[in-house]
Amino acid sequence: MDKKGLKYIIGAIATVALLMVIQYSGPKEINWTNSYVAKHKIPYGTFVLNDVMQNLFKDKIQQVNIPPFEFLKENKNISGTYFFVNNNISFGDTELASLLDWVEDGNTLFIASENYEEQLLDTLKISTASLFSGLDNIRSHKHRLVNPQLASKDGYFFNKEDYATYFQEFKTDAVTILGTVTNMNNDNTEIEKEQVNNVVKTSFGKGEIILSTFPKAFTNYFILKDNNKQYTAGLLSYLNDSRTIYMDNHYKSGKSVYTSPMYVFLNTKEFKWAYYLALIGVVIYVFFEGKRKQRAIPVITPLKNQTLAFTRTIADMYFLKGEQKQIAEHKIAHFLEHIRSGFYMNTLKKDNEFFTNLASRSSHRTEEIKKLFSLIAQVEAKNNLTDAELQKLNSAIENFKKKSHGK
Repeated sequence: MDKKGLKYIIGAIATVALLMVIQYSGPKEINWTNSYVAKHKIPYGTFVLNDVMQNLFKDKIQQVNIPPFEFLKENKNISGTYFFVNNNISFGDTELASLLDWVEDGNTLFIASENYEEQLLDTLKISTASLFSGLDNIRSHKHRLVNPQLASKDGYFFNKEDYATYFQEFKTDAVTILGTVTNMNNDNTEIEKEQVNNVVKTSFGKGEIILSTFPKAFTNYFILKDNNKQYTAGLLSYLNDSRTIYMDNHYKSGKSVYTSPMYVFLNTKEFKWAYYLALIGVVIYVFFEGKRKQRAIPVITPLKNQTLAFTRTIADMYFLKGEQKQIAEHKIAHFLEHIRSGFYMNTLKKDNEFFTNLASRSSHRTEEIKKLFSLIAQVEAKNNLTDAELQKLNSAIENFKKKSHGK
């Protein structure tokens, strides 16, 4: 390699190294993705929640990584509380039915989600709506717990959402209000008559169901901000600490889903080293073979089909010599060959049966076929033809082909 090429390589490596230093030395952007994954320490992860619950409930916590339908099917005799936290949870008819059957046997279902499926809401006779901050107000909501022993005088603030979901109607007397939410004015005062319910508890068979429309109350950001941990602790106080709490890790917006086949290669030792060796081999090949120059491949223009040009030349020669009769004979002969090859008919005997069969095969009426062959007979009977008669013959034959779609 010459010195000039070496300078380019050194310059490229130095540029990439400089960009990497700038990238890694700068401040990292905060990831505000709605994750709710137990291992995530980003603002909307639930690492702190799971750590707190491990300390509060000790050996009563069990992590569940499979769908609830499979878990309840494999563990038919379990009891306790099934705990779900995510921005959106939709079980589906079969899975929801299995969960509700489990609750009816005396267990507890705790769900914190901004959105609920219609099947669950209809079963509990509850509906939801949205409370918007409005264009004139700041993005702030005040959350409270109804229980006087858990309530805070100032409430708990959250200023990262333009709206808050709440429970609008209750068509059953079995519902108990546990928490409320209120819109805030720009002067940090509550908007009158806008306090709505966002945490409820309802009995279901021998068990109970607790629903919250504020899942971010269980995220790292909310728990670690100001004194908000008291609100989260208040909600967790409704869980029975004498029974097992099953923490769902399946319905999580931020859970990893591996769809690339490279995941299999990079997570298997043998495949990973084979992949790396292949990459190294490609780099070595490019490095040593990159200097070789390939000889230019000449472009060979393929021979043109001159059949059409030749045909036109011969036709022009006949026409210029005034040999319209010969042109007509060639035209008729070509037309008869078209009938033989296209319609598989014998053209030696042109009788009524021939005309009828040709008409049925070419989408024509029998009268039209008879008229065409009458014109052909007239042309064949004449010794000399005019240009007009030749054109008439050509038009009749072309019209026949066009109507029969070239068959």
